[in-house]
Amino acid sequence: MGSDGDLRDLLERVRRGVLSPDEAEKEIQSRSSGHIGSIAHLDLERVGRCGIPEVVLAEGKDPAHLYAIAEGYARRAGRCVITRIDPVTLPSLQEITRQLGISYEYSSEGRVMVLAGAPKMADTGGIIGVITAGTSDIRVAEEARVIAEEMGCKVCTAYDVGVAGLHRLFPVLESMKDCHAFVVAAGREGTLPAVVAGLMDQPVIGVPVSTGYGFMGKGEAALASMLQSCSVLTVVNIDAGFVAGAFAARIATMAAGRRS
Repeated sequence: MGSDGDLRDLLERVRRGVLSPDEAEKEIQSRSSGHIGSIAHLDLERVGRCGIPEVVLAEGKDPAHLYAIAEGYARRAGRCVITRIDPVTLPSLQEITRQLGISYEYSSEGRVMVLAGAPKMADTGGIIGVITAGTSDIRVAEEARVIAEEMGCKVCTAYDVGVAGLHRLFPVLESMKDCHAFVVAAGREGTLPAVVAGLMDQPVIGVPVSTGYGFMGKGEAALASMLQSCSVLTVVNIDAGFVAGAFAARIATMAAGRRS
């Protein structure tokens, strides 16, 4: 079901005898899932069940499959988040929004599009700080930002404040002291999340980014460094901006005293 109100309305119709229990069961099933031919099974109730929107990964998908899935979610759920969009597929996704008569938001740095035919989740009161060590990490940080905002959180960002110029970090942390959680993205040796976790009392999610070269390049050194941190932090997989943003949003929402 789309919301608690929708479910109550359905149950009330059963109580009044407008719907039979069998008819109500079919309606619940039709609202909670949907098929796109034989290629996809849409999960339309993920927000209500988990508080996290269904996110479509564009990377690796056949373009025709991607367009069909995006249109299916936009029609059935009203909103659709698509990540890792390449420049070739972007114009066709924009055309889908035009045909459906809905708006969209697109982060070119994060390569994330939100098809917005319905309102996003209500403001939860959660506040998240998203920080990057360098400018090469922004693409991952932006993915985290978009997802966290889609989940009803306010996001404060500060980019390019890594340990090579550590003095840049302190004013940023002072300005983010009201945040409930941090997402910190870093490539190369991946030191910044441990530094932030050692200075702040809020939870920190470290995101290793696939920058760096040579021995243990492409984010491997950053991942190993974060996993070995003596500061207390959570670490997600390399380039996993979506996971970090969603997890931070869950923490921030709970810390703000509300559930999304």
